[in-house]
Amino acid sequence: MNRTALFFILPAILLLIDTYVYQAIKTLSRSASESTQRTIAIIYWGFTGLSILLYVIMQFLPPDSISRTTRTFLWAAIAIPYFSKFFAVLVIFIGDIARFFQWVVSLFYKPEVSEAVVDTTTKTMPSTDSIPRSEFLMKTALVVGTIPLVGFSWGILSGAHDYRIRRIKLPLKNLPSGFNGMTIAQISDIHSGSFFNKTAVRGGVEMLLGQKPDIIFFTGDLVNSHAEEVNTYIDVFNKLKAPMGVYSTLGNHDYGKYVQWPSAQAERQNVLNVIAAHKQMGWNIMLDENKILEQNGDKIALIGVQNLGFGPAALRAGNLAKAYQGAEDYPVKLLLSHDPTHWDAEVRPKYPDIDVQFSGHTHGAQFGVDLGDVKWSPAQYFYKQWAGLYQEGDQRLYVNRGYGYIGYPGRVGILPEITIFELTKA
Repeated sequence: MNRTALFFILPAILLLIDTYVYQAIKTLSRSASESTQRTIAIIYWGFTGLSILLYVIMQFLPPDSISRTTRTFLWAAIAIPYFSKFFAVLVIFIGDIARFFQWVVSLFYKPEVSEAVVDTTTKTMPSTDSIPRSEFLMKTALVVGTIPLVGFSWGILSGAHDYRIRRIKLPLKNLPSGFNGMTIAQISDIHSGSFFNKTAVRGGVEMLLGQKPDIIFFTGDLVNSHAEEVNTYIDVFNKLKAPMGVYSTLGNHDYGKYVQWPSAQAERQNVLNVIAAHKQMGWNIMLDENKILEQNGDKIALIGVQNLGFGPAALRAGNLAKAYQGAEDYPVKLLLSHDPTHWDAEVRPKYPDIDVQFSGHTHGAQFGVDLGDVKWSPAQYFYKQWAGLYQEGDQRLYVNRGYGYIGYPGRVGILPEITIFELTKA
C-alpha cells in the first residue's frame, strides 16, 4: 500500500470507528433533551474533526519544523483515543452480532403473546429488566473504551518516569574472593530523544547514585536515531560515577538505521557522534573489546560488543569473537550485549564460560503486568527472554526493562528500571 492510499484510507477508518462508537453515546443520551444531545454531538464530532485535521497536518509538517518530543506527543494524542475506542467497538460489535442472530431466529420463530402485554408504541414485548440490554452493552462498551484511555494517559503522566530499583543476587561459582559482594548498577535503553521531563530523568540518576554501586553498566540505545538527541541530557548522565567506572555499549537505535540519511557518510558520522557522547559523559564505551577488572588483587573480564540481534530484521554490528579475545583465561566473564536474542544464538552455544550477559532492548513492551512472579507482556510473544533474570546451567542472562521509552511516551505496568546486582560466591 503506497503512502497516498494510506493517507486517505486511515482517516476513513477513523471516521468509521467514531461512527460506531457514537452509537453507544447516542443510545445513552437518548433520554436527554434535544439541546443536550446536540451539544454532545458537537463536542464528540468536534474532537473527531480535530483528530483528523491533526493527522493531515502531521503528514505535511517538515521533519524539523517541530521537536521530536512534540511530534511524539501529537501522534499519541491521535493514537491513544482511537486505540481505546477500538475496544469499545469490539463490545458494540459483539452486541450487534448477538442482535443479528436474534433477528434471524425471529424470522422463523415468533412466540404468541397477548396484546395486553405488547407495547403499543413499539409493538414489542416490554423488557423485564430495569436497564434494556442494548443500553447495558453500550455502557459496557464505553467503560471498556475508557479503561485503556485512562490507563495509557496515566502511563504518560506517571509511569514514564516511575523508576524502580530491582535488586538481584548473582551467585557465580568461579567468582574470586576479591569480587565477593561487588555491586553493579545497570540501566539500559535511555532513548534520550523521547524524554519530556528532565527533572524526573535527573531524579532517576540520583536514585541510582544513592545505591553507591562499585561499577555501572549501560547496555545500549542512548538515542532513538540522531546523536544530537542526547545533547541536552549530557549534563544529567555525566553525573553517573562509580569507583570502578561506567561501561557502556551500543544498541540497535544508536546506529540511526530507522531514519533516512542524505549519505552513507552522514549516517556513519551520526554513529561516531553517539560514541563521542558516551565519551563526553565519561563512560567507557566498549566496541567489541574487553576490559580486565581488578579488585583486591583478583581479576575478572568485562566484555562489550556492539549490537548483535538475531530476531527478524535484527541489526548485527558486533563481533563477539574479537571482543572475547584476551579474556579466555579469567575465571569470570561478564558480557554487555544489548539484544537478549544474542544469548541463545551465540553466547550459550559458543561461549559456555561467559557467566552473565547483561541486556536490554525489549523495554518489556512498556506495557503489561509485572507483580512478583506474575509477569505478562506482549513482549513475550516476540522474545523468549524479555524481562528479568534467566538461567541455563551456570550461565545467566539479565534483561533490563529499560530506563526510557520510545514510540508511546509512557509505561503501563512495566516500569522503568534501575537494577542493582550483588556478585556472590556460589
